[in-house]
Amino acid sequence: MKKALRGLYIVTPDWDDTDKLCDVTEKAIKGGARIVQYRHKTAGEAQRHEQASALQALCRRHAVPFIINDHVDLCIALSADGIHVGGTDESVAAVRARVGKDTIVGASCYGEMELARCAREEGASYVAFGGFYPSRIKKYPVTTPFSILSSAKKEMPDMPTCAIGGITLENGTPLVKEGADMISVISAVYFQEDPEKAASAFSDWYRNS
Repeated sequence: MKKALRGLYIVTPDWDDTDKLCDVTEKAIKGGARIVQYRHKTAGEAQRHEQASALQALCRRHAVPFIINDHVDLCIALSADGIHVGGTDESVAAVRARVGKDTIVGASCYGEMELARCAREEGASYVAFGGFYPSRIKKYPVTTPFSILSSAKKEMPDMPTCAIGGITLENGTPLVKEGADMISVISAVYFQEDPEKAASAFSDWYRNS
C-alpha cells in the first residue's frame, strides 16, 4: 500500500451534510485526489458511522484509499483502508496491533523527527509533518521547518511523508520540492467554488514531477 501513498491527500471538514460531503469528495477524486481521510471532530457516533460508511463506498468505487482519523474502532468495524493517529491518540504500536499488518497507519509527527523515527519503528505506513502555515481549520504552532521533509526523505527513504497545515496552491510548491510525497488539504479543496479544478491543480504537482 505504501506505493499508493503519493499525491493529493484530502481531509474532510466538519460538515454534517453527508450528501454534500460525498458530492464534494467525489469531485475532488475526479480532479485527482489520491487519498481521502474522514475527520469530523464534533460528530456523534451514529453520524460518524453514517458518513464514514458513505465515504468509504465512494472511495472504493474510485479505488482510492480511505483513511479514518482517530477512531480505531470505527476503522476496524468498517474494515477501512487506514487510520490516522494523532499525538494524543493511542500509540502507533498499539494501533498497529489492533488493525493488523495490512491496514495503513499514518502518524502525526508535527515538527519532530524523533516522533517520525518512533512511528516508523512502531509500524507506521506514513508520517505527517506540520503545520507549515496557519490554517483556517486547525489551531497549532506554525513552527515546522520545510527542511524536515528533505531530512526525513534522506534518513528514511522508504517512508512516505505527508505535509499538512494551511497549504494552498500559492504556498505549497516548496513542500513538494522538499520531498513531500503527499500534500494534505481541507479548505483549499472543500471550500473552493470548483473543488474538482482545485484538486486537479494540486495533482498537477505530482503528475508533472
